[in-house]
Amino acid sequence: MGREVRRVPLDFEWPMNERWKGYLTPDSLDEIPCQGREGRGFSPLARQLQERWYGNVPFDPSETGSTPYTPANTPKIMAMAERNVAHSPQYYGTGLMAEIREAWRLCNLFNSQWSHHLSQEDVEALVAREGVYLRDLTHTWIKGEGWVPKDPMPVITAAEVNLWTLDPMNSGLSYAVIQAACERQGESDECSACDGHGSHEAYPGQRADSEAWEPEQPPTGPGYQLWETVSEGSPVSPVFARPDDLADWIIDSGKSLHGSNTPRDKLIAWIAAEGSSMGSMVMIPGRGVIGGVEAAAGAL
Repeated sequence: MGREVRRVPLDFEWPMNERWKGYLTPDSLDEIPCQGREGRGFSPLARQLQERWYGNVPFDPSETGSTPYTPANTPKIMAMAERNVAHSPQYYGTGLMAEIREAWRLCNLFNSQWSHHLSQEDVEALVAREGVYLRDLTHTWIKGEGWVPKDPMPVITAAEVNLWTLDPMNSGLSYAVIQAACERQGESDECSACDGHGSHEAYPGQRADSEAWEPEQPPTGPGYQLWETVSEGSPVSPVFARPDDLADWIIDSGKSLHGSNTPRDKLIAWIAAEGSSMGSMVMIPGRGVIGGVEAAAGAL
């Protein structure tokens, strides 16, 4: 998200860079945190498994039948170590010994976490959930069709998935794996005190009120004001009567995210059209990364 022009009353007063009150959920809808011994909506078993997942309690790869990582048996970790050393030699040092030290640090970290040493049973539970969690391994992306299941469906091994999880982008498996592990032991993964919500209603029907709540938009009027949309939304400029005045303020601000690098005539046209940018920064072929407002105004 980036910047957009809002039409508001000329006398609209709301602090700049402060989220508009209408976008904030009222305090009256805040539920009471669960004080059950499980906490956070998890059952005792699920809580224990979560700690094991992140390595907050002792874990050994042999518990799941997995082989511990070493720099010698895991080229992927060695490559990660080489990148880390090359990126921050002032911290890691330089040369082969620095790379090996970093590789062992990564191995010890990954070997302490269940999340990188799933059992075949864990993997089969993920595959059974229609490939949603392992889509990169079970599906193929086809332009115009999206993700299409591989045919025939490959046999996904725990060793393959464990290597795949070493990529920070391949996460988000914990809930499904922990839930399946609880099911295998015949126990619920939800806190019995709050039924998995992690909190209790402060009054009967509060949860329904929260689901029905909708944000309140700021008042509208003849003025022009620049807003950021990175958060829920907040004004980042004063209110002006004319697009020209807002354009001059943006240019004088010197902030490229506001569009200060945009030609004045293009900026005025963008403001008059009540424009918005698709992001704070945009990659433009041949130009590199430029401000989102500059890209949006230039496209008019």
